[in-house]
Amino acid sequence: MTKKAAHYIITIMRKIPIDKIEPGMKLAKAVMSQGGMVLLSEGTELTEKWIERIQDMDINGVYIDTPAEQTISKEEAIAQLESRFKLVAKEPRMANIKNILRKHIEGLYG
Repeated sequence: MTKKAAHYIITIMRKIPIDKIEPGMKLAKAVMSQGGMVLLSEGTELTEKWIERIQDMDINGVYIDTPAEQTISKEEAIAQLESRFKLVAKEPRMANIKNILRKHIEGLYG
């Protein structure tokens, strides 16, 4: 069995007003009717046709997947990681967790 590197893209859910949605955006949450019926499922990529239909419904916004924005520098993120693990640095399991997190942080910043 070989190990494969896992890369994750972190996304956040943001509610976008109907007049701001654009083709190519993906739904982070299903669009539901007033009666609770799923009109468009989570993960649906919006097209012009879907956008027109949504605009015809009584819906004020939809939740869209957007990439997470990094609010601190890579160096600051790693410094915070080092600081948080300082007291448990000699514990092997915690060192493994810290290394996994460090690789994850480095992957976020490319």
